[in-house]
Amino acid sequence: MSLKIQNLSGGYAGIKVIKDVNLTIEPGQVVGLIGLNGAGKSTTIKHLLGLLRMQKGSISLNDVKLMQNPSEFKKMVAYIPETPILYPELTLKEHLELVMLTYGLEKKQAWKRAHELCQMFRLDNKLDWLPINFSKGMKQKVMIVTAFLANADLLVIDEPFTGLDPLAVANLIDLIKEAVKQNKMVLMTTHVLAEAQEVVQKFAVLNGGTIQIEGSLDEIRKFYGLKPTDSFDRLYQILNQEQKKHE
Repeated sequence: MSLKIQNLSGGYAGIKVIKDVNLTIEPGQVVGLIGLNGAGKSTTIKHLLGLLRMQKGSISLNDVKLMQNPSEFKKMVAYIPETPILYPELTLKEHLELVMLTYGLEKKQAWKRAHELCQMFRLDNKLDWLPINFSKGMKQKVMIVTAFLANADLLVIDEPFTGLDPLAVANLIDLIKEAVKQNKMVLMTTHVLAEAQEVVQKFAVLNGGTIQIEGSLDEIRKFYGLKPTDSFDRLYQILNQEQKKHE
């Protein structure tokens, strides 16, 4: 019972963006995927979601291989994108119903959970609203609500703190902690390490399309020679210098 990404290489139109990426997430574990823009974080996620066809390697979740059984694999995954993706013709209520149908949820329990999540993010009085009426932050909250409603084994969260107010950030962190207690797996990409370190047990640094190191923030500091007083902005400066050497 785990997510296993093994020797994954891939990219776009034959251009290799990621090379031999290896990553394992165990139940009850949150892994933070960090790196500069262009390092391959989004490409890795798109392969994990089956949006890009891998050039080499394998991805499996709970022993179900993505390439061999994509439908079964995707039923175990919920995704919160950096940019909210909503159907313009569906109300919030209809988005929730769509999630229940897609994941085969029992309606009574699912609606109880949906109302709890909507109240948490102050959306409970907006069930009949269409996406055009939502601000960007509210749209992001809808994505969070639908993802956690799905009750999937793996949550893939891309830059989750973008556009959220402080209360919503705190609520999201609480939901991730709750998911960990339920033995869910979480893969998160983020540049906001201060909030991420509250829930992330292991970070993986993507640089030049491959994972350079996995470990705690302290282990990553040591690997890159950061001083205890250095901010993590310094880490990105080092990664940028290394990237320029290979260009």
